[in-house]
Amino acid sequence: MEENRKSAIDRARDIVENYDGPDIRIMEVCGTHTHEIFRLGIRALLPENIQLISGPGCPVCVTPMSFMDEAVYLAMEKNAVICTFGDLVRVPGSEMSLWQARAKGAQVRTVYSPLDALEIAEKYPDREVVFLAVGFETTTPGACIAVENAAKKEIKNFSLLTANKTMRSAYIQLRTSADAYMYPGHVSTMTGMGVYRELARDYGISGAVTGFTASEILTALATIIVKLGEGKPFAENCYPRVVTEEGSRPSREIVGRVMEPCDAEWRGLGVIPDSGMRLRDEFSGYDARKKFQIPKMTAKGSPGCRCGEILLGEIKPYDCPLYGRACTPEHPVGACMVSGEGTCSAYYKYGSLELIRK
Repeated sequence: MEENRKSAIDRARDIVENYDGPDIRIMEVCGTHTHEIFRLGIRALLPENIQLISGPGCPVCVTPMSFMDEAVYLAMEKNAVICTFGDLVRVPGSEMSLWQARAKGAQVRTVYSPLDALEIAEKYPDREVVFLAVGFETTTPGACIAVENAAKKEIKNFSLLTANKTMRSAYIQLRTSADAYMYPGHVSTMTGMGVYRELARDYGISGAVTGFTASEILTALATIIVKLGEGKPFAENCYPRVVTEEGSRPSREIVGRVMEPCDAEWRGLGVIPDSGMRLRDEFSGYDARKKFQIPKMTAKGSPGCRCGEILLGEIKPYDCPLYGRACTPEHPVGACMVSGEGTCSAYYKYGSLELIRK
């Protein structure tokens, strides 16, 4: 079996390395894929006629600056305890980041789960606790569980500031940016393959789901190359040990009970219809925007930052005038550099300029 596995990997590598057909553009959507492709040296295997584009698969990168302004407003003006995943703390807002707000006395806590935030709210009933609900299909169920638990326990000092998103509408929005997608493995465990079958059937959008090992990524790339040569839209599962046709029905059910689709702003992409998730009316008491009557935030991006074009695959990070100069992981200007899954962060960490240009 090991020999068969090795030969399959070798065949996939041969297909990728020896491809001599027309130019193709493949968008890897997941930020972890971007990092792993660099770390594993897969970019060095690609011939010049295969271009990998790093798409909007980093939830922090696509979260608009106005969201960070809302979070800072709650921390500074409403004295709320802000609970968040670590990679949001240093994302710049219009005036300051949560990191800077904390230095000014705001209560900003890093948690591993929205249930951690709910526990803090339960422990300190005299303080308002707000969890920053950011992410795609993988993280949204956890936020919904926290809200349901808060409702059952009648905890009133807990709420969500939501920026949850779903990927389907983004795939449609970006369909002209690439010839095929490398679909994200984690998201696909929730959605299953059905959404990709629909995209291929109804929109002519092609792609393959893959995991995160070298063999899985190479297999997905080889599959995409072969299937593109056949000239028909396709949806292939190259991660069958984890991703199923149906996905996680319980996760989708709890999200459906607590949240509903809404239009959402994506950094660099603008507003995409029905790509966001908001709390249903019956849970409006846990909606931080309604609870605190947050004013409309109109944010302006950092001058010179080209994160939006990078997320669209229109330019590479090294085409941004701030990259590696004013904008580094130690002093990030844009969300694509501050997040551990960001495209600029991956290029800075793993890629020499000569290798990336190749």
